[in-house]
Amino acid sequence: MSTIAELMKRFPLADGGSSESRLAGVRLFKSTHPIARKPIVYDPGICIIAQGHKIGYLGGQKFQYDANHYLVTSVTMPFECETVASADDPLLGLYIDIDIAQLHDLIGRLGLQAEIGNFGDKELPRGIGPAVLDADMADAITRLVKCLQSEAESQILGPGLVREILYRALGGTQAPVLYSLVMHGGTFSQVARALQIMQRDYAKKLDVDRLANMARMSTSAFHRAFKDITSDSPIQYLKKVRLTKARDLIVQKNMKAYIAADKVGYESSSQFSREFKRYFGQSPADMMRELRAA
Repeated sequence: MSTIAELMKRFPLADGGSSESRLAGVRLFKSTHPIARKPIVYDPGICIIAQGHKIGYLGGQKFQYDANHYLVTSVTMPFECETVASADDPLLGLYIDIDIAQLHDLIGRLGLQAEIGNFGDKELPRGIGPAVLDADMADAITRLVKCLQSEAESQILGPGLVREILYRALGGTQAPVLYSLVMHGGTFSQVARALQIMQRDYAKKLDVDRLANMARMSTSAFHRAFKDITSDSPIQYLKKVRLTKARDLIVQKNMKAYIAADKVGYESSSQFSREFKRYFGQSPADMMRELRAA
């Protein structure tokens, strides 16, 4: 068992969900049971698995993140995920939000602007992917988890350790994703801006032409780059965002399905129900019944 896993066992973590740590932007999670493949959304961040593993599915491909591989998500990404865990070997891990301002500062201090420019737009990196957990990254994570046991150390040492982890990620195999995110004039950054708009204004009428215009790209170039980064078309991505937001309203606020559908931008409640069931594998009513029975 890793040192990180040993340290995480000292925290009173809720099973099957995430728990806020003493440091803003860092959450700890635990699961003692396997979770079948299902849709999920990750915001920009670094996901570290201390024990157990997860399998992600995106665009016909799959990737694993585990005790030897952390996951970097540079833009908000809907994908499908399977959790491998058991009571004897629970999943343990933490999720660290990526602070874009801090990322800009680190790249500037490292003098990486020229290196970023060399990437160009020849091959757009996908917005999510695993990276090898090397010794330096493991050491930084261990020190962060250890300091989270103390309120004083969390506030005094924690921010610096989070910064170090982001610095280590800039030297890892997913570094191009992070570099591309801060290229103001680059295609990845232009699509990232459109993704932020979609996350904010998902309930509004958003078509591909309008999104491309917001990204300052031609419609065809925007559509192609968007799919390279997210593995979805803009319309498919927007649908997943809307359905996920609606699910949260139904589950967390006990909202009726037709009201949730309207809140997220659906004009037809019947279309919403069909697409909800196709995406999540069950209707809104079935999901509520399952939650009440749990």
